[in-house]
Amino acid sequence: MRVLVVGAGGVGGYFGGRLAEAGHSVVFVARGRHADAMATAGLKIRSNAGDLHLKPVVLLDRLDEPGRFDLALICVKLKDTTEAAELVKPLLAPKGLCISLQNGVEAESMLADVLGREAVLAGIAYISAHIVAPGVIEHVGQRAKLTFGELEEGVSDRARAVLSLFQTAKFDSELSGEMELQLWLKFIMLTAFSGACCYRREAIGVLRSDPEGKALFQALMEEAVAVGRARGVKLTEEVVAQRLDNVEQLPPEMKPSMLVDLERGNALELPWLSGAVVRLGQQAGVPTPVSSKVVDALEPLAGGRLGAA
Repeated sequence: MRVLVVGAGGVGGYFGGRLAEAGHSVVFVARGRHADAMATAGLKIRSNAGDLHLKPVVLLDRLDEPGRFDLALICVKLKDTTEAAELVKPLLAPKGLCISLQNGVEAESMLADVLGREAVLAGIAYISAHIVAPGVIEHVGQRAKLTFGELEEGVSDRARAVLSLFQTAKFDSELSGEMELQLWLKFIMLTAFSGACCYRREAIGVLRSDPEGKALFQALMEEAVAVGRARGVKLTEEVVAQRLDNVEQLPPEMKPSMLVDLERGNALELPWLSGAVVRLGQQAGVPTPVSSKVVDALEPLAGGRLGAA
């Protein structure tokens, strides 16, 4: 398969880099100083799973004839989803597939609006990785996993073909027949992780050691669970307790990408995380006072600082 990775930040750079390391044809879409560094010095990944220096790196905007792609991985921030879909649309092969590796529970429908549902698979990236310098990505912790599957329940042959591709690379991969549930399970964790850590400006180790921080985390999860259930998602009674146990296993220095963006003055994915809990809760008639508190506190900063990278 020929793979296009749209967004070469922590997620796209890591998983795209590992696919290229495994010998696959991978083309990246990147921008700014990061793209320039990748073009001249290659892509460097620092990871407990093994460092990688990928050189040369193939960038889409430096190709005279980009051709068509069998698979596109969408790894941009959620605000750029529609733009990414418009970029991908003329580049997909006739039976090409697009997988979102973004946050939230709304990216797939945004992609489908442009590409059609038949071209879209749902995906989840489990990893903590960030750009630490132009052309350099740092992977924190041990986990690097992709879970993906069809928008509808069940497993398809075309998804199995993608799984075969992923299994050749140095990361874990899982094919799921229940992607709506899987997306919400991550969303519940991520909205609490990003909301609580950003609200308190703390990495997870500091936050979970404080009873008030842990209570905030739990309250944010409980609100997201209530919203998901109101929308028909089959979330068990144990889901919050299970994720609180998972929090205890995270590296203490781990930060959500939204906190990294907040510290750097970048735009935040707030509207699609805690903001989505509030918005979807309003649609379903579910009160979300704690998520609303987080949104109110962070909204003035959500646009980022002018000129921030």
